[in-house]
Amino acid sequence: MTKVLVIDPKIAGMSGDMFVSSLLALKNSYDLMDEVIAELEKLNSCNSFNAVLMDEKVNGISAKQLKIEIDEERIKNPDELKGIIINTSKNLKMSEKGVKICENIINDLIEAEQKLHGDHFHLHEISSLDSVFDIVLPILILERNGFLDGKIYSTPPALGNGRISMDHGIIPSPAPATLEILCKHEIKCSKVDSNFELLTPTGAAILSNVTDEFTDSYPEIVLLKTGYGAGTKRMENVPNVLRLVEGKTDEKIIEKTVILETNIDDISSEVLAYAVERLLNEGAPDVFITPVFGKKNRPSSMISVICPYHVHEKFAKILIEETGTLGVRINHYDKIRAKRRMEKLNLDINGVNFEFDVKISDLNGEIVNIKPEFEDLKKIAKKLNIPLRDVLRHANNKINEKYGF
Repeated sequence: MTKVLVIDPKIAGMSGDMFVSSLLALKNSYDLMDEVIAELEKLNSCNSFNAVLMDEKVNGISAKQLKIEIDEERIKNPDELKGIIINTSKNLKMSEKGVKICENIINDLIEAEQKLHGDHFHLHEISSLDSVFDIVLPILILERNGFLDGKIYSTPPALGNGRISMDHGIIPSPAPATLEILCKHEIKCSKVDSNFELLTPTGAAILSNVTDEFTDSYPEIVLLKTGYGAGTKRMENVPNVLRLVEGKTDEKIIEKTVILETNIDDISSEVLAYAVERLLNEGAPDVFITPVFGKKNRPSSMISVICPYHVHEKFAKILIEETGTLGVRINHYDKIRAKRRMEKLNLDINGVNFEFDVKISDLNGEIVNIKPEFEDLKKIAKKLNIPLRDVLRHANNKINEKYGF
């Protein structure tokens, strides 16, 4: 089963605390909330952090609403805030993907403020540990419940109207930072009549970085469960709630994937080879070069990098740094991949016992491939001073004996 999550901010927008509340309503992950609070209370700037989830009726809809009380010294430096978010994510044993999503969220918020106010700016609205909580906890819940390995959809978010009181004065909704983030990610919005802000900068940044696909209507999925998170203000005719819907599709994993491409005709093969080497060393899953004809029929090389969406900016930067190219093409794709898991097997060769890993791939509940870990087999071959092909034959025989594959 592939997990699917539909975020529905078309009803009444989204804030960080509404997303947290709706996720807790959906998955009851209170233990994860306690883990995040415990990490925050270890910080020197935090004297106490209390979060309570309340039951609310919003225009007749049962929802959860988060109440937070913090005794803290507010964060003034953007780099300090970013460091706290990244370190907290790592301390909670998040995957590299989860940590990167948290980093991308805070980067969007900081870059929006920087663009609006220049290099020397103060954090103001996002300077509290409340922001760390609103960013880290939902990503942790999404990861631990398997949503980051599935697919996340969102409807176009409602922006709201009215005026917002900020540290810089009173300004019409939406907040300038919210607009900057929506423009960066080219996100379509929807209209709901209200006299206050519905989509906050933190809500916009989270939504932009966790959503795989925006859709006007719900995708074709099996619907399983709903969760509602309440905002603090009320509207007469529209419930101020964020709705989440959990669903499932076929038993395959759908990933948001990017293929980066750039054509090169003016650097040596040595530099080209180093660029490929660095991309692979930095974690690019696939890098390849295709001979092409460029401008004026010049023989050229097209470098292609296949990578997950959440890290594509990192690899585009490396391409530009190493090749001097003036532009990188970004192609977006949905990639279906089989589920993968690792298991250990014991292998006896010439009276010596070894342990090696096998990678098992399955699709729709059926095993489609089982492959021994090459690095483990290479170590065995070197240890016994025998051909690698002999070790591979023994490993495949063991796999056939264990799995009948």
